[in-house]
Amino acid sequence: MTDELRVVRAGFAPIKGTRHLSLDEVMLDERGAVGDRGYALVEVDRADPSRGRVLRTVQNPSLVAVRVPFAAERLDVELPGGEVVAAAPGPTGRTVTCDYWGHEVPLELLEGPHAGLFSQWLDRPVRLARARRGDVVFAGAVTLVTTASVRDLAERIGRPGLADEIARFRSTVVVEAETPYAEEGWTGRMVALGDATVRIGAPIPRCAVIDVHPETGLRDGRLLKTLTGYRPRNRAGEPVFGMFAEVLTPGVVSVASRP
Repeated sequence: MTDELRVVRAGFAPIKGTRHLSLDEVMLDERGAVGDRGYALVEVDRADPSRGRVLRTVQNPSLVAVRVPFAAERLDVELPGGEVVAAAPGPTGRTVTCDYWGHEVPLELLEGPHAGLFSQWLDRPVRLARARRGDVVFAGAVTLVTTASVRDLAERIGRPGLADEIARFRSTVVVEAETPYAEEGWTGRMVALGDATVRIGAPIPRCAVIDVHPETGLRDGRLLKTLTGYRPRNRAGEPVFGMFAEVLTPGVVSVASRP
């Protein structure tokens, strides 16, 4: 029998590193949420234009302030100051190879106004590139945190509004639970998320991204230090919070209505 979890938030970022969107529903398939991190920003190597570097959130937290609404036909980019570009990026016929956490990944460079706007925001030249699904994802394509674990962390750091900043954790889904960290006992278990079925995997190691405000991109918390003080850690010393999951049956995951 497969248990069904109540989903209270779902979302992703269409461009890696930008604001994590809160959506009414997401479509899960075997590679994760459709539309998740389908694009990335790249710094092209001047000495070797065939190679580049993918911009990561932890090194470029100001990207979190940039909103990219999910749209199938075009790519909209909104800066905090109100500047907007809305266009369908086009192919250039060029690819760059990037090392992403030890993996060589090809990214397709794109043309359009987006790169100029991001270059303006970051104050250095960057290019917009299309990524194959999963190529710029650190580990599991689907991630999950629970309301109970977030409440426990909020109490420990004296931040009652943490539930309203849950996008800090950049999780595909947030599900209801009564007991903090009960999800760590779900490893290997099959659960239903809306129409989709997933198998719960390993705990998620956390980095300093969770200390970045999910809308402003400013570092305004010490969540990572708090987690390090009481949570289990991996071999690299990173504390775990939340779980990875593997999609077994594709389907639409809708956010539950508030009672």
